[in-house]
Amino acid sequence: MSEVVLRTHGLVRRFGGIAATDGVSLALERGARHALIGPNGAGKTTLINLLTGMLAPSAGRIELQGRDITRLAPYQRVGLGLVRTFQINQLFATLTPLQSLALAVAAQRGAAARWWQPVGADAAVAAECEALLAQFRLQDDAARPTRELPYGRRRLLEIALAVAQRPRVLLLDEPAAGVPAAERADILATVAALPADVSVLLIEHDMDLVFSFASRITVLVNGAVLTEGTPASIAGDARVQAVYLGQPEVRHG
Repeated sequence: MSEVVLRTHGLVRRFGGIAATDGVSLALERGARHALIGPNGAGKTTLINLLTGMLAPSAGRIELQGRDITRLAPYQRVGLGLVRTFQINQLFATLTPLQSLALAVAAQRGAAARWWQPVGADAAVAAECEALLAQFRLQDDAARPTRELPYGRRRLLEIALAVAQRPRVLLLDEPAAGVPAAERADILATVAALPADVSVLLIEHDMDLVFSFASRITVLVNGAVLTEGTPASIAGDARVQAVYLGQPEVRHG
């Protein structure tokens, strides 16, 4: 039996009388490529905010590798290996990709107190940064201020910064959001090439990305789980097709 690394039990978040998440139980297996889909307002980002500690649940429990993390602060969850990206990138506009990665790698290695040293002063940090730049196809942009990068490259950098934290579980919140069609292939290839030992939960509206990436899909509607299964079973599910009526991109397979 596969090991479950992240699990929710009956997770509820109410805003007044509205349940943004309504009894969500979800299991993410080790090494999973799991997608969470649903129409706008389904509660996907609320669920991610609950998982990462940015919101506190009204009811329910969250476990990371068997440990109850429901009340832990976001930074504590990151320290345990639960890392996310955001719909809107959270980058330092004036830093270059190399400088940004150096900060992230140094912090992960416990060397953040030496942040003032020139990039490359720590050979291990420099080597890891170079490897990440290569992995995410950012070598040609390594010395450009982030604000000058095309939007798709900034999304790649955000994913690279998340991977620099050596996550056990990586939550990708709409990595292709706002990325021009011509640049989405890079996002798709990068997501597909994420380390096999990292369990990934992908929240995404781009169904080409979802169906090319995921081996399991959970459908969220009105804050609750409608169904879960393989991409083939989800694509052929009449209830899912009804939810996405008028959005034929869901009907893959």
